[in-house]
Amino acid sequence: MSRVKTIPGQVRTCPICRATILETASICPGCRHHLRLDPRAGPRTWASSSPLRVEGTIRHPAHGEPWEYCVVLAIRNEKGEEIARQVVGVGAVKPEEERTFTLDVEVLSPVAQPAKSQ
Repeated sequence: MSRVKTIPGQVRTCPICRATILETASICPGCRHHLRLDPRAGPRTWASSSPLRVEGTIRHPAHGEPWEYCVVLAIRNEKGEEIARQVVGVGAVKPEEERTFTLDVEVLSPVAQPAKSQ
């Protein structure tokens, strides 16, 4: 069975939530649904790591007007040039409410498959 070659970083649309995801994803990182794989592609194993994870919480004090927030994600290349910028979410925090925000960057690398003996 021959594998369909994918280009690293190639994207597609999740059929469930319509998010832009990697072509190689078997689980959508947005909606977390398992996706049907292309049967022509054959099995592919990936090793993942999270070299960057940042989490923070904002808590509104007991008194005062609500706070508004806007979560913006920007990605820059090695030259410092912005290659992507997206508003991820907006909202408000009322007195005594809190919100926790987490940024998790997952890096995937293919795991070499042992050669089949003929």
